[in-house]
Amino acid sequence: MVDEPELLDPELLADAAAAFGILSATSRLQIVWLLAAGPRDVGTLATALGQPVAAVSQHLAKLKLAGLVRARREGRHQIYVIDDPAVVEVVRAVVNARTARRSGPLGERGTA
Repeated sequence: MVDEPELLDPELLADAAAAFGILSATSRLQIVWLLAAGPRDVGTLATALGQPVAAVSQHLAKLKLAGLVRARREGRHQIYVIDDPAVVEVVRAVVNARTARRSGPLGERGTA
C-alpha cells in the first residue's frame, strides 16, 4: 500500500500557482530562458524578443514582483538576473521534456 502524500499548505500552493501564472505568458517564459544564460539589460532583451522596450519592461516588472528576477544598476542600465535558480531548473526541465516529446518517432505524442 502506498502512503498518501500530505496536502500542500494552501498559502504555499497559492504562491506556487502564482509563479506558474506569471510564467504562463510566452514572453515572460522567453525572458526567463534568456536570463538563465546570463544577465541582460532591458534593451538587449527587447531586441532579442523583437518587442518594444516598454513591453519588455512591463514583463520584467511582473517577474521582479513575483521574485523570479532582480535588477542591479550598472551605470545608466538596469541589468536583470534570475533571482530564483529553482525556477530556471523547472523551465529547463519542461522545455527539455517538451522538446524530447516533439522529436519522438514521427513527432508522436506520448500519453500521460
